[in-house]
Amino acid sequence: MRRTGPTRRALLLAAALTPALASPAFADGDPYDTLRRRWLDIALGTGCDPDAEPYASRLAQLGSLAAEFNRTMAPAPDSLWPGHPFDPPSGITYSYGRLWTMAQAHRRPGTGRTGDPALLDAVLRGLDHLSARVYNPSTSRYGNWWEWQIGSPRLLMDITAALYDHLGAARVASACAAVDHFVPDAMLTDYSGTSTGANRVDLARSVLLRGILGRDGAKISLARDALSPVFPYVTRGDGLYADGSFVQHTWVAYSGTYGQVLLDGLGRLFALLAGSPWEVTDPARQNVLDAVEHAFAPLIHDGLVMDGVNGRAVSRGYLSGDDLHLMRSDHFHGQALIAAVALLAGGAGEERRERWYGLVKGWIQRDTVTPVLTSDQLDVADLARLHAVAASPAPPLAEPLGHRLFPAMDRAVHRGPRFTAALSMASDRIAHYECGNGENPRGWHTGSGMLYWWPKGSSDQYTDWFWPTVDWYRLPGTTVSTKRLADRAGGEWGAPRPDVRWVGGTTDGTYAAVGQHLKGLGSTLEARKSWFFLDDAVVCLGAGISCADGVPVETVVDNRNLGEGGAQAFTQDVVHGRRWAHLEGHGGWLLPDGGELRSLREDRTGAWSDINTGSTGERRTRRWQTLWLDHGTDPVDAGYVYVLLPGASRTETLARAADRLWLCVLANDTVRQAVAVPRLGLRAANFWRAGTVGDLTVSAGASVLVVRRGGTATLHISEPPRTGVPLEIVWDRPVREVIRAGEGVEVRSADSRLSLRVTPGMACADHVCEVTLR
Repeated sequence: MRRTGPTRRALLLAAALTPALASPAFADGDPYDTLRRRWLDIALGTGCDPDAEPYASRLAQLGSLAAEFNRTMAPAPDSLWPGHPFDPPSGITYSYGRLWTMAQAHRRPGTGRTGDPALLDAVLRGLDHLSARVYNPSTSRYGNWWEWQIGSPRLLMDITAALYDHLGAARVASACAAVDHFVPDAMLTDYSGTSTGANRVDLARSVLLRGILGRDGAKISLARDALSPVFPYVTRGDGLYADGSFVQHTWVAYSGTYGQVLLDGLGRLFALLAGSPWEVTDPARQNVLDAVEHAFAPLIHDGLVMDGVNGRAVSRGYLSGDDLHLMRSDHFHGQALIAAVALLAGGAGEERRERWYGLVKGWIQRDTVTPVLTSDQLDVADLARLHAVAASPAPPLAEPLGHRLFPAMDRAVHRGPRFTAALSMASDRIAHYECGNGENPRGWHTGSGMLYWWPKGSSDQYTDWFWPTVDWYRLPGTTVSTKRLADRAGGEWGAPRPDVRWVGGTTDGTYAAVGQHLKGLGSTLEARKSWFFLDDAVVCLGAGISCADGVPVETVVDNRNLGEGGAQAFTQDVVHGRRWAHLEGHGGWLLPDGGELRSLREDRTGAWSDINTGSTGERRTRRWQTLWLDHGTDPVDAGYVYVLLPGASRTETLARAADRLWLCVLANDTVRQAVAVPRLGLRAANFWRAGTVGDLTVSAGASVLVVRRGGTATLHISEPPRTGVPLEIVWDRPVREVIRAGEGVEVRSADSRLSLRVTPGMACADHVCEVTLR
């Protein structure tokens, strides 16, 4: 018989796509019960068929895990499970995590343990034990604050919501009292310390659920209002910046992990409260919606989020514990961020929602490393939402080409037709690296100009055991002293920051000039480094490289992960005095001024536990192709010029090496670094202080990009030192007319030469002047 109505699958997908605000009207019933049911829909998912894949196997696995936890639970004075005492940094949260797994298996259909009275009884005994022994108002917190104020209350509230009808009034009251004690109202009234950015959203989430479960409207209002300080753009410290940066822990670029927590948490809370008496109506919430495309999407590449914004989380890999099979890689973090976008889209408005679904569908299609729709890194609720987005009519969107600078977090992202690149730097605003809680103790040089890059169609370079096997003194793009450093050198939680200001650049959205005044961590090393990003290349200059550590100094041209036993062909040769090299499947490199490019192919073995005390000790080996320039021991005013050609073939690399007209290095010293690419009509310069390059003069440190198209030229100017002092710029070139002078740009003269006065502000903003030429 022919079906005339919608299929069951279509109805399920429609349910998953329906925004939370379509839940029953609050006027028709108890608002607290409505919000609790809505929260469970968000947390546990709707619209998925428990008998269909990828859900069926996931739910069965959940049930098996819950049964194992039930079998092995053995309450003792200092633990709930043997071998997992309450004392370690996250022992209490660990126990609540297992109870949440058991509660989900009892509540979700298709687990094989749905409604199991023995499983329910075990969860209740576990809750009672934790409440009696450790997580109660008579206990003073010790150890890691996060466990007491975010990790444990968040899970406790989820368990209480899921099993609410089975707990009884006393258990609900006990859970609410514990949250009141460990997350007091003062945590949400004072926006400072650990109650900022993503942490504030997590704290508000627990208090908001406590208000719902305890039927306390004042608590819900408190939690909702506590979100408002998160929305405005900040100019220092934690939060979202107008330029798209996201910082957490005051000094750390953190869009990928803490940023994901912020976006996911706000998405859940916006959806939860929509249409309720406590709806989030603060108009500044628009900044969060704008951030999806402005702050987060540029940092996602083929399903991964770039490790330069993942902080100490790059060291996690395979964590020890119940989720040992989960590889917490750049793709893991990326898929969590993509799921957060899909969740937030539900209440974003039709036009924006359609565009975001297109972004998500594009990422889903391009992630071939860990396919999103079958990923075991996502829970059933997120998978249901993402499958619904994939089935929606929105067309998938490609990643836009061009350049994005994130000056407030010292990061840059570049997309050309054949590659994507990301640059990580450090300054007195942004740390060299972050370590803490036994994580990432050797990230010393990740802010020393580390240049990540992916050829088109390849996104596993930093996923495949990169961090446990890489040589931490030879991170790609960095200039380093080879002086040995102790684990956690410089201090924890973003403490190690160089005493430098000139870090940043300027861009026209297609090309960019980016520079870093580098001072080494625990070292006397000092250098000026510049990157000029083009459509198919990155031109890299270094000058003033000086050090007195008594050890060699190196610039790591590249260090490519070839995988397990990789045999990709490597070629190095010279044409017309110019050295070039090529690595099959990766790309090419040029040394336009000649010189020796050192190379090494080696196998390196490591374990995630080498760089994270909470990770597995399993050891793996990966093969590496390392290219570097040796500046010698204690160099004085050394320099370099090299060009990266990501995705170029061997023939293309040789042809570019032989082309003497393609690139002109105009200057490379401690006053200025500049290049010209005539065929692109491009001139780019980083002035470390007042100086002149050809017909371009500036009165102080600045970054300048001049792009000429026929009879029109556009100047882009920024002031990376962020002094705010006006700049004088003279371009000794006859000008017919000024078409446009952007904010902060005063035209002093425009005839036989162009003279500008730029008032830059303090944010390394881009200032534009467009002219026609004589």
